[in-house]
Amino acid sequence: MAVQPEGTPCWLDATFGDLEGAKSFYGDVLGWTFGESSAEYGNYTQAYVDGKAVAAVVPPMPGQEGHSRWCLYFASPDAAATAAKIRESGGEVLMEPMRVGDFGTMALAHEPTDAVFGVWQGGTHEGFEATGVPGAYCWAEVFTREPERTDAFFTAVFPYRAKQLQDESVDFRVFELGEKAVLGRMRMTDDFPPEVPPYVNVYFAVADCDDAVAKAVGLGAVLRFGPMTSPFGRFAALSDPQGANFSVIDVATTEGEVPEHREV
Repeated sequence: MAVQPEGTPCWLDATFGDLEGAKSFYGDVLGWTFGESSAEYGNYTQAYVDGKAVAAVVPPMPGQEGHSRWCLYFASPDAAATAAKIRESGGEVLMEPMRVGDFGTMALAHEPTDAVFGVWQGGTHEGFEATGVPGAYCWAEVFTREPERTDAFFTAVFPYRAKQLQDESVDFRVFELGEKAVLGRMRMTDDFPPEVPPYVNVYFAVADCDDAVAKAVGLGAVLRFGPMTSPFGRFAALSDPQGANFSVIDVATTEGEVPEHREV
């Protein structure tokens, strides 16, 4: 697989206090199977769909126990240069670029409104081996209360072109690389409790949204929104039993016209 263009969402992982519980949950809901845990890399464990790597789960480092969350990584040809851009653009580097064996170089950061994300400079591990198929990553959106700061940040750090949704009822923006939409940005309204921080919401593709929701809730997940059908698919937002937010979407079940976007 070719190295992804700069700014492409390229990998996903999450820290779970109960690693076996997480493997059981996502195995049932998304059909994941798991590789061997790598003790050398903190028991980092890759998840697979039909033998292709789609994500990873890992136990927390000592002293880092707490709320579980998914972290989306963006491709970079030079993690150190991207870290410098993050600082210059009002973000904060939480973990300096760190070489991970021959696999690549990673960094962790948050944008100016505190949504956390990762940077990945691929080595032997270039990122997702499958996307958009049931069980794999499909899409992501940054949820923020200060969209102007978030928008300026992401277009400064990555070579994105921004398009605004032409809909007065919702403040939503899409970031594109070339002609391909790679990331969304949603303004958090008063519907979000004030204690919910800005975050990156990731979507996993599923064959049947309602079936996936029923399985997840039956295993202890909390349904946050939906299911509802949109022009992009039938989707729902959930929190897993350990508190990590994620969404599921069946892209084959659509309703309505795709709304217009204007370049900004």
